[in-house]
Amino acid sequence: MKEENMRRAILLAKEAAQEGEVPVGAVIIRGEQVIACGRNRREKGKNALYHAEIEAIDAACKALGGWRLPGCELYVTLEPCPMCAGAIINARIEKVYFGAYDKKMGAAGSVIDLFALPSAYRPLTEGGILEKECAALLSGFFRSLRK
Repeated sequence: MKEENMRRAILLAKEAAQEGEVPVGAVIIRGEQVIACGRNRREKGKNALYHAEIEAIDAACKALGGWRLPGCELYVTLEPCPMCAGAIINARIEKVYFGAYDKKMGAAGSVIDLFALPSAYRPLTEGGILEKECAALLSGFFRSLRK
């Protein structure tokens, strides 16, 4: 099930790449139901907040009618940054699954682990889900920009 849900996020990341965005996609699941999706839109939206996770969390809050997302799992193709990790904590997302590790901005263990802070809420986290596929999307995207 983890790989199936990550593949949904990968499809969104590919859509982002086709629009010239860094290929990151996110899906929020509750039970077996897709609640919300998101993808990077920073370039098109000209807004630093338009990360895939933020878009998915915003849509999930609207769909479920509240700021807490009980029973929800987030699947995202890249390890969350500090901003997104903070939003995940605040939304009370129960589980976070990510694909590629982010050695520059990762806030789920690569650079810092905001989920391990002694805060009131700590989601369960697992990285490396379809890691090679997620990392290949990112490296291919940046390689094409350098050409």
